[in-house]
Amino acid sequence: MLTTIGFDADDTLWQNEAYFRLTQERFADLLRDHAEPQHLSERLLEAERRNIGAYGFGVKGFTLSMIETAIEVTEGRVPASVISEILGSGRAMLDHPVELLPHARDAVEALAQSHRIVLITKGDLLHQERKLAQSGLGDLFHAVEIVSDKTAQTYQNVFARHGTGPEQALMVGNSLKSDVIPAIEAGGFGVYVPHGVTWALESADEPQGHPRYASMADLSTLPEFVRSTR
Repeated sequence: MLTTIGFDADDTLWQNEAYFRLTQERFADLLRDHAEPQHLSERLLEAERRNIGAYGFGVKGFTLSMIETAIEVTEGRVPASVISEILGSGRAMLDHPVELLPHARDAVEALAQSHRIVLITKGDLLHQERKLAQSGLGDLFHAVEIVSDKTAQTYQNVFARHGTGPEQALMVGNSLKSDVIPAIEAGGFGVYVPHGVTWALESADEPQGHPRYASMADLSTLPEFVRSTR
């Protein structure tokens, strides 16, 4: 029987990717005289891929990657005013109020009554802590793990530290690459709850047919699924 439930945070419990998309549209508008939107998007994605190892995941790394891309596509001629606008966009993302997704609170509250609940998220430490505090969900979690990346080893360690091991744990999230597949590889269950457009660097194929994999449209059916899983 399952004893531990892991929840992803961004785009599983609250909105996140939509703000990145809006900021990227603003970025394209700022540099419209220097690069076509599609080309700029490709260059930005290349920069993000290069910089993950140095900056990690989250708004700060995204902002630095935008600045780097702006310098590259303008061949070093990007105006200081544009850099200032990019920095302002990054600060606005960091300050944006938390918007819980439908059924998030109900699912966490229901499962917290019967299982050990762990928030497992990656990104900037201070920003994730701030979002959790603003969400009003913080007191429902038995533990919070803000990690640099999500791998099978990550889930083995977290579920051993805060539960009875990955074999009796389930991870739920909107990313197949980060939330679902490595949790299954660790020996646990993975539940995929897609949300909007997935960041290109988080794309992966569904492990269709795997006995420890499930997908659902939203979190409303998660508590019943957990109760019925053996």
